[in-house]
Amino acid sequence: MRPYPDTSDPGRYQVTKEDSDRMIFKVPSLRNVEKTGPYFHNGKVKKLEDAVTQMAEYQLGKKLTMEEAASIAMYLHSLTGVIPAELIKPPALPPSRAKTPKPEA
Repeated sequence: MRPYPDTSDPGRYQVTKEDSDRMIFKVPSLRNVEKTGPYFHNGKVKKLEDAVTQMAEYQLGKKLTMEEAASIAMYLHSLTGVIPAELIKPPALPPSRAKTPKPEA
């Protein structure tokens, strides 16, 4: 309905170079969404209610009241269950080499 205002990350376009993939992002499952913040591809939205409000505006062209956003967030909280340990364990990374990026001091 409305373009997302932050276009600094072009999404899948970065990989495919297809114009039709510009601003296209993988959409994760809503299962355990309350535990997976921060939200959006760039992690810039901290609260679930804010993510709900923004998606209503950009995807549906609707302005939600605080009560409506809270109600939708409450429903999303009901989708929370136990997260399997294998899904949240640190990844096994390859050994560092000379060209491996290092954090700045």
